[in-house]
Amino acid sequence: MGKLKAPVAVVVLITRDDGVRQVLLQRRQNTGFGDGMWDFACSGHAEEGESLTEACVRECREELGIEARARDFEFFTLIYKRDGNLTYVNPYFHLTKYDGEPAICEPSKCSELRWFDVSALPEDLLPDRRAALKALREGVKLIEYGWK
Repeated sequence: MGKLKAPVAVVVLITRDDGVRQVLLQRRQNTGFGDGMWDFACSGHAEEGESLTEACVRECREELGIEARARDFEFFTLIYKRDGNLTYVNPYFHLTKYDGEPAICEPSKCSELRWFDVSALPEDLLPDRRAALKALREGVKLIEYGWK
């Protein structure tokens, strides 16, 4: 067995509380993964030489046009995910404080951006994202997803 070389993708859960706790979700398209399904509004691969929180800052800027500081991303779980022949290491971060108004900045990858009440999430939310929300509620720091 050789050494694993798994990609790392940061995933950012953005929430707000306007009397009702809401999460910002995007509908994926043309990505080859989960197209047509709802996803957390921001995620992407960490680049060579980039810290995890630097990747979060960059992805929020690129995908949503918002500005956030590295210290405002709160780590809440890690999903070690197996999907077919691919293995991913996905650290999840929670963000509540940022500047700007989230918008679709990559329309080729995202067809819709919408706030949802956490108690009324869409049925077609990616399953590992649903697992991450449960981990946040329950304080679970590690999920091994897709393993037998």
